[in-house]
Amino acid sequence: MAHFTTSSSFPYIVLLLLVPLLGSLAAVLLPKKHSETARWVGIGASVVTLGLVIAMTIAFQTTNGGYQFVSQHSWASELGISWISGIDGISLFMVGLTALITPIVLLGASEKKRTKSYVAWMLLLEFACIGSFVSMDLILFFLFFELTLIPSYFLIVGWGGPKRAAAATKFFIYTFAGSTVMLVGILYVAYQHHQQTNQLTFSLLDLMATRYSGVAGVLLLVAFTIGFAIKAPVFPFHTWSPDTYGEAAAGTSMMLAAILAKLGAYGMIRFDLSLFPHASSVVAPVMLTLATIGIIYGAIVACAQKDLKRLVAYSSLAQMGFIVLGTFALSEQSLTGAVFLMLSHGIITAAFFLLIGWIAQRRGTWQLDELKGLQGPAPILAALFTVVMLASIGLPGLAGFVGEYLILIGTFVTHQWWALVATFGVVFAAIYLLWAYQRSFQGKAEGANASVKDLTMAERAIVAPLILLIVLLGVFPKPFLDRITPSVDRTLNQITIVNCNPHLVCGSNLLGGHTGMGTQSEMGK
Repeated sequence: MAHFTTSSSFPYIVLLLLVPLLGSLAAVLLPKKHSETARWVGIGASVVTLGLVIAMTIAFQTTNGGYQFVSQHSWASELGISWISGIDGISLFMVGLTALITPIVLLGASEKKRTKSYVAWMLLLEFACIGSFVSMDLILFFLFFELTLIPSYFLIVGWGGPKRAAAATKFFIYTFAGSTVMLVGILYVAYQHHQQTNQLTFSLLDLMATRYSGVAGVLLLVAFTIGFAIKAPVFPFHTWSPDTYGEAAAGTSMMLAAILAKLGAYGMIRFDLSLFPHASSVVAPVMLTLATIGIIYGAIVACAQKDLKRLVAYSSLAQMGFIVLGTFALSEQSLTGAVFLMLSHGIITAAFFLLIGWIAQRRGTWQLDELKGLQGPAPILAALFTVVMLASIGLPGLAGFVGEYLILIGTFVTHQWWALVATFGVVFAAIYLLWAYQRSFQGKAEGANASVKDLTMAERAIVAPLILLIVLLGVFPKPFLDRITPSVDRTLNQITIVNCNPHLVCGSNLLGGHTGMGTQSEMGK
């Protein structure tokens, strides 16, 4: 049977995982007096990882909607667990986002205490995130997904604000509880597959052929979605995020908001839609409602914030609402827009937190009431903040516009009222971001604000890749969309077939070459 899943003679994925893991170990093993060396080891490892992703992106077949660079090895076969990894157009840019943000975090980090530990935890987090994005075995995914908790927790506790311990504990409890519920769902999916086929496996491609009753499918979808919605975060599972983003160091906030949040959204697209296509269409109205509430709620609460970091945290909640809206609107435009917005929002949010971190370095605060007139002494900082702000608002020609536009257009095709209500989120974004800019950058700088130094040449070079990508994604999105769309079509084809016959759960073996997917056994053919 025809399928488009391809392997590669060059071990891209293995190297993508080995390089940050070895870099993390090297940073730990260096003597204490070599803390600056550890930082450069981390930067070197993360830059090599980024280079591998760039090479892989060039080698990626744009017309292939299936998994590429597949690696499959027997692991714990008696338990049905295998090492199966691969990348498609959806996961490609999530891996790329992780590889891009990590070296920028390490280059822009101001953390001078326990540098070795900081670098080691940051590279371990990169390793765990990449592993999550490339896993095609549910247990393998779960292990990487859970591993992200450990470095995240220690990064918050070790280099956060005065309330960092409480914020880190809240983050850990919320996400661990959600993951536990998801694990129950994973085990039941494998059990159900074993009952139907007498085959014990956790392979995503094989489990897609499993059939469920209507109620069981919905309950399993809910179990998976709770774990992903907390990680994202999605309303009403968001309450850990403002405290965590607010207390974490700028670099940690960049990783949490730009990458870990996208891991939750990615899980909904990869596992919710693939494993439970009929249940996804059944619960779509509920998810669309929660997404729309999250958009409006996040935007309104952002308007009331007096802290720049918390403002960006609530802005991110609204943006994640758009991503969930696009995911469960279940149209090609909306789902393509959701994946594109995951990429663009990750870049925009990382740039926001990077610039906010530099503001705090100079002023010792990110309270809006204590910032005024910064564009006078720091015009470059103000100009770059303006670009990032306008991109977040969704100005045409910048990264934020394309994803939001596709989501709203795609949602309007299938669910007009939700799209109309969500549009107000764009209006609110313009209000709270422009107001925040007016309070912090405009007016006459007085006191400590008057002596704020502008960005150094090194800082400009560090943030430059993010600014360039914000512009590139806005004016030339086609190369990115060309790689995303075939994988989106593959996912939606499955949902379309299942909804034509709700009693038939169409696995990968029923979709053939149109979807680019094959079963685990087919991948070696």
